[in-house]
Formats: sequence, C-alpha cells, structure tokens
Amino acid sequence: MKLLSQAEVQAITDKVLRLSKADECNVQVGGSNTGNIRFARNAVSTAGSVSDTQLAVSLAFGKKQGIATINEFDDASLEKVVRRAEDLARLAPENPEFMSAVAKQAYPSSPTFSAKTAAIDPDFRAEVAAYTIEACRKKNLVAAGFFTDNSSFSSIANSNGVFGYQQETGLDFTCTVRTEDGRGSGWVKRSAGDAARFDAREAADVAIEKALRSVNAKALEPGRYTVILEPAATSDLIGNMLSGFDARQADEGRSFLSKKGGGNRLGEKLFDEQVNIWADPWNPEVAVLPWDSSMLPRQRTEVIKNGRVNALEYSRFWAQKQKLAPLASHGNMIMAGTDKSTAELIANTKKGVLVTRTWYIRMVDPQSVLLTGLTRDGTFYIENGKIMYPIKNFRFNESPVSMLNNIEEIGKPVVIAGDEVPYQMLIPPMKVRDFNFTSLSDAV
Repeated sequence: MKLLSQAEVQAITDKVLRLSKADECNVQVGGSNTGNIRFARNAVSTAGSVSDTQLAVSLAFGKKQGIATINEFDDASLEKVVRRAEDLARLAPENPEFMSAVAKQAYPSSPTFSAKTAAIDPDFRAEVAAYTIEACRKKNLVAAGFFTDNSSFSSIANSNGVFGYQQETGLDFTCTVRTEDGRGSGWVKRSAGDAARFDAREAADVAIEKALRSVNAKALEPGRYTVILEPAATSDLIGNMLSGFDARQADEGRSFLSKKGGGNRLGEKLFDEQVNIWADPWNPEVAVLPWDSSMLPRQRTEVIKNGRVNALEYSRFWAQKQKLAPLASHGNMIMAGTDKSTAELIANTKKGVLVTRTWYIRMVDPQSVLLTGLTRDGTFYIENGKIMYPIKNFRFNESPVSMLNNIEEIGKPVVIAGDEVPYQMLIPPMKVRDFNFTSLSDAV
C-alpha cells in the first residue's frame, strides 16, 4: 500500500479541524507497511505483510475530552469520526489533569527514513531466512528466527496550527540456533533503521558459533562474578532503570530517584563517572520522531552526565504543577562507550563470565530497581583473557544502579531496538564486577 504523502495528510487533517465544533482539536494520522518472515526447525513457517492507515481525533469542550479513531478517509467518514469524538467528550467527566492543546511548534526533521529499508521485498526476507537455514543445516544445527521490516509515516496537527509529518523505516532480526540434541544454544539480535547497516550472514554466524560453543555446559557455583554483558543483556537491564527517569514518579515517592522526605534526586551522583547517557532524536543510528505523544518537541538531553542524574522527563501537567518547563519523553537512549569490541573486553579479563543475553526479567524492588532474571543462549566462563568453556545458566538478582557503579570497562555501542526494549538504544557491552548470580538454571 502506498503511504500517504505530506500533502495528502495535511489535506485530511485540515478537513478534520474544520469539521470540529469543539473548543480545541488534535489529530494524528499514521500508516505503515510491515513485512515479516518467520522460520523454525529449519523451515519457513509464515511470511506476510500488513498495511494499515489510521486517524485519531482527540477534542475537548472545556476539560471534557473525547477520542475516536477510524481508518476510512472519505468526507462522510471524517465527519463521522469527529462527531463521535464530540459525543464522547460531552458525555465524559471533566479531566482534573486536562492540558490544553500545545501552541504552534517547530519540529526539525530527524533522519528516520531509509530508501533501502523501504525497498525491502519478499525476496530480501527470503534470503535472510535461506542463508540462516542453509548455514545451520550444513552444521547439523536447528534454526528459528523472525525478521521484520517496517516503512511508515506519522503526522500530528491541532487547532493551534501545529503540523508535523515524517516517514520512518526500521528492521529487526532475532535468531536462535540450537544443536540437534538441544544441549547447545546460541542467539543473536540485530536492529537498524537503514538496511545498509544489516548483514544477515554476520548475524546468523554469531548465533551458530555460540550454539556450537555452548555444548556440554559445566556448572559454576552461584555467587558474585566479574561479568561481560553483551549489548542485548545490557539493554534489558538499563532499559528497566531508564524508564524510571520520570519526575512525577520520583516526586511522588514511586521511584529509585525519590528523595527521602520528598522531592527527587536530580543532580545527585548515583553512578560511576564513566556513565554518560543521553537522548538525541537526530542521531542517525537511532533517530526517532522529533515530537512525543503530547506533541512536545524532543531535544537532545543529557540524562546522566559523568554519573550524575542530569535530567528527568516532565509531562506538561507535572511541569505546570511544579512550575517548571516540560520535557518531552525520550524516544531513544544513547550510552557513551569506547572503540573496544566485546572480544577486547574478554581479552582483558582474568576471570569472569560472558553473558549473551538476559531473559524473563521481573522487578523485585522499584525503590532500588532490583531485578531478577535469567541468562540464556550462550553463557561462558572466561579465564586469562580467553573463553574456556560454556557454563550452565544462572538466575540473577541485580540492580542496574549498582551495576553502573561497578564498571571496569565499556565497549563499542551498538543498536538495540524492537518490542523487547522501552527505547531505541545505542548501548555498549560492558564489564562489571560483583554481579550477583543467585542460583543455577538447567535451561539452555
């Protein structure tokens, strides 16, 4: 399906805004073409594509709001969705946290679109699956994976003159490779906005190597170890922490950033000085829309600077209550690193554990961000700078706050995105000491 152009979208939103009889009106139009291929047991199981375009109208009479959606765009349908939203608004109670529509804003475009990614077709997807499957068959391994690509547009408009339109692309590939007897397992994840940065062969080869190396895993006693966390493992843990960088959660005592007696810990040094994390909608590797869901313009923001909490997200309501400027929600998170590869981190390790990924993570204590979860799909013992042998998986109990105070080395950041993480992330592997493994797991 052809995605709507900026001119087509603006014509639609102008019609909707003219139809509205409410005090104010917000309109969002978005559409996408998504393709996928899934394989398991060395055979393609499903493949397909989904196309959709949808319009959402949010309007208000005073503090009474109504929202309605539709995926038809003829004049009669546009009037129908506006009247439905108006009817709902008249029936709704007043919203005590109502905020008026944002004033007209500037949204400098960010590099979210790649023509090469938008051109991905069924042949491209089939080649990704075919290489992985054939490479595994040759080594008597079994592959299962999912490749998906997306080309979309997003737009916003309101009765104060706001208008924004932008196209986006992205792809995501995950693959698990196992030995035929099920005793070895390897995994890989790759994400990119630009298909030129994706190499299916490189990705599959990583999962294959880990599957072959992870056979005959030995049991290592639980305890505190120096660990090298690959980016997929790092992102799961740190992503859980960064989702708590919200001023309201902190001010209301619901966060590890809450201060005893009230307020938040903005400005406090909570992490190692090596820790620098920021949001930047214009970063070419993890670019995101230049506006958030509230139509606030995003900006480059230093979230953690030299170990200090430098910024919290302030919704429009909470910023007004606190008499501060609002800060848009971040669509990405970028952590500073070095040029060191994971292999170099391993080479510099006397004794430690290499963790490919973490899984089934659950919050134990929000006040300290204590998390529990499991390692899987390739966990290895390191000695004198070399991977010595595979080890059985562990359950861990660890806080990313503590982890980011125990950093020994940081590697080169890579892109991690997809449904499993709360942000698009550019995040490095890292070596940390005293990581707390609490028990063994027999699962591979």
